[in-house]
Amino acid sequence: MLDKASTPARKRMTKWLGAAAVAALIAGGAVESGLVAPAPAHAELRSMAQPVQGMPSFADVIDRVKPAVISVKVKVQNVASRDNGDDSDQFDTPDLPPNIQKFFRQFRDQQQQGQRSQRQQPRQFGQALGSGFFISADGYAVTNNHVVENASDVTVTMDDGKELSAKVIGTDPKTDLALIKVDGGNDFPYVRLASQKARIGDWVLAVGNPFGLGGTVTAGIVSAQHRDIGAGPYDDFIQIDAPVNKGNSGGPTFNLAGEVVGVNTAIFSPSGGSVGIAFAIPAGTVDQVVASLKDKGSVTRGFIGVQMQPVTKEIAEAIGLKEPKGALVADTVKDSPAAKAGVKTGDTIVAVDGETIKEAKDLSRKVAQVAPGKTLSLTLYRDGRERNVTVEVGSQPKGA
Repeated sequence: MLDKASTPARKRMTKWLGAAAVAALIAGGAVESGLVAPAPAHAELRSMAQPVQGMPSFADVIDRVKPAVISVKVKVQNVASRDNGDDSDQFDTPDLPPNIQKFFRQFRDQQQQGQRSQRQQPRQFGQALGSGFFISADGYAVTNNHVVENASDVTVTMDDGKELSAKVIGTDPKTDLALIKVDGGNDFPYVRLASQKARIGDWVLAVGNPFGLGGTVTAGIVSAQHRDIGAGPYDDFIQIDAPVNKGNSGGPTFNLAGEVVGVNTAIFSPSGGSVGIAFAIPAGTVDQVVASLKDKGSVTRGFIGVQMQPVTKEIAEAIGLKEPKGALVADTVKDSPAAKAGVKTGDTIVAVDGETIKEAKDLSRKVAQVAPGKTLSLTLYRDGRERNVTVEVGSQPKGA
């Protein structure tokens, strides 16, 4: 509602704008003898009469996919605080040049600060709300790990209001995905994961349970790709501007074909509500993780045993690289595949199987996708030149 004190000023502004418009028309009529003649009045009327193209309707898509989207209610058991207090120096690098040691010390301090901030605080017994969606007619459904983490009881509510019990099949904290199962039927409505990546600018629809309001639909576009928000080692999020709020976690983002292009998992918000910046796990990642959870109840990833640091412009100059690229090895795990292959602290891994590593996260993703027992060719930059080593990939240890 307008402030009464400001109303007269607004009226004066409206009158001034009206007078300005009249003056403009008069000025337009005065240029007939100039180089540009005014458009005839009937042409302006024709232009105004042109039909305005409407926004697309998403109703048909929503009618098809909404029955497969569920609300997830979880009873959470008490979790004790974890804090091992271990701030010991992980990186002992006396053999490296002083300028490189400085970078490693900074990296160590950042690692320790991150570990302190991520130590789990106590959670009291209570309830959590989230979203999810069926991916098969026999009751398998996807949600976020943080929705069902430490759950003692899981209940899903379908679009028609029916409540059903569910059990957790498996979770993957590193990608924040979970697979749950509802028993008692083989005709659950379900949706498919998209085989094609969403493109920046594509329309998307988010469906979920924000603030407990099940079946809420919002629309927007894909704003960006490959976002790293510091949530985990394999961050590769789709950024969308469809409004997403608390309770949307684990819910699907659809394309206009009704396929799931992402799983909503996080928002950026100074207030806690939607400001148009939300992040979804890409369907390709969901497909890989869910298949492993369904088969084994957990996810097995490749492991070579290196602590990595991004190669900044300053580091590149210090070690003689022409451009900042690759992953600088801050440390190697004792008796790990990398250590056995001769990878040393201070090496920079610039390629895997001939494919360039642009940044440290690229190496994490590539190694994680390789099955244990297979080999990788690593291209190392050391002492001003490149060399290749072969590494037999191991299994990532639990908790790594």
